[in-house]
Amino acid sequence: MQLAREDIAALIPHSGAMCLLDGVIVWDSGKIGCVSACHRATDNPLRRRGMLGGLSGIELAAQAMALHGRLAAAGGERPRAGYLVSLRDVVCRAPRLDCIDGDLVISAERLAGDERQALYRFAVEGGGAVLLDGRAAVILTAPPP
Repeated sequence: MQLAREDIAALIPHSGAMCLLDGVIVWDSGKIGCVSACHRATDNPLRRRGMLGGLSGIELAAQAMALHGRLAAAGGERPRAGYLVSLRDVVCRAPRLDCIDGDLVISAERLAGDERQALYRFAVEGGGAVLLDGRAAVILTAPPP
């Protein structure tokens, strides 16, 4: 594993139980692959009525995109804060994630972008199947002072 949960939590703004990624298995300038077991955690902050809905995978993918932006930032500089502004072609094949055995694998590939925006294709897989996939547009704001 290239990065563990503690390393990830130091790189993205999500902390505590809201840091949903447990590890990075692969990454380069164009893509990232992560793993997570958070879907089985009873204290997962996205659970409602004891269940974790399939669309919660979008937050996993968004965290993978944020982490990719941080890791791929030119010269190791802190990237601009990003906001998910659009989802396209999202297909959710699992009504619940908490019923999936084994870890989830989250992938994100940067399709296009510049210093103001990024477009990613993402997928969440588990139990031998693609559970959720689609595309996301991220708007990047001014870098922190």
